[in-house]
Amino acid sequence: MATKAISDSSFQTDVLGSDVPVLVDFWAEWCGPCKMIGPALEEISDELDGKVVIAKHNIDDHPDMPGKLGVRGIPTMILFKDGQPVATKVGAAPKSQLKAWLEQQL
Repeated sequence: MATKAISDSSFQTDVLGSDVPVLVDFWAEWCGPCKMIGPALEEISDELDGKVVIAKHNIDDHPDMPGKLGVRGIPTMILFKDGQPVATKVGAAPKSQLKAWLEQQL
């Protein structure tokens, strides 16, 4: 399953109301490190299909939720379980580190 684009208006349904954990990647087009981890997140989404949904939230197009959640730098990834944030990772990392971090939280 590919990553899912979400917005401020879909956040409640797509993230907080999800039956499975959701990793939200807060990113922007102009962010080099964000673009660097994009392909890794796509692969992880396929590899962990059914265990977690990986969602991408563009902070330029949809600035409300990042502000409410205290996102100060990008890329910032926040894992939500049962509608609650349970883990946060800030900054880019290799795919192996991202996947290992995510699997530890699941």
